[in-house]
Amino acid sequence: MSNYLVIAILGYLFGCLQFAYFIGKLYTKKDIRSLGHGNAGASNVVVSIGWKQGLLVALLDILKAVVSVLLIRYLYPELVQESYFPLFLNGIFVVIGHTFPFFLNFKGGKGTASTVGMLLAINLNLGLLSILIVFLTTVISDYIAIGALALWVYILILPLFLNLDSNTIILNIIMAIVILIKHIPNIKRIKIKEEKGLRKALKKK
Repeated sequence: MSNYLVIAILGYLFGCLQFAYFIGKLYTKKDIRSLGHGNAGASNVVVSIGWKQGLLVALLDILKAVVSVLLIRYLYPELVQESYFPLFLNGIFVVIGHTFPFFLNFKGGKGTASTVGMLLAINLNLGLLSILIVFLTTVISDYIAIGALALWVYILILPLFLNLDSNTIILNIIMAIVILIKHIPNIKRIKIKEEKGLRKALKKK
């Protein structure tokens, strides 16, 4: 039990590396959460500052999850050999740390890039497929939020590709519900056509 607690805490601390917040301060001298969609994530950096800065944030958010999960592979090889649960536990807590960072009053981003990073570190091929899913869904729909939701639908069907235990499946379901709730404001803005689309953001910046 203590090992799993350490795995979760390490993931949360990696997740609290808020690159959107830091880069927002660097480029605008403002809290990124006061701009655009009001969250500290790569998608908000894209629509509020520019696609280059948003891409940088996304890459850094992917990297922090990759490093965290690979660290767990190194520290707990026996646990990792038994099941995927330690890796998903760590990766999801990276997403939780990104979404609810303690030093920003638990108001961060929505964890899409970090989720991709988690999948890349767990299984490279499935991680690359997740990037394709997010990219295509976002381009077709014009909304990053739709791409993020498609990513979690993909995660929920991962048992078709990986031999996941029940604890891992339950953990993924709980996190998918949290992510859906976090995206309800985006869904509402899309319905009333107030959500800023990707193509508009790319043209502007």
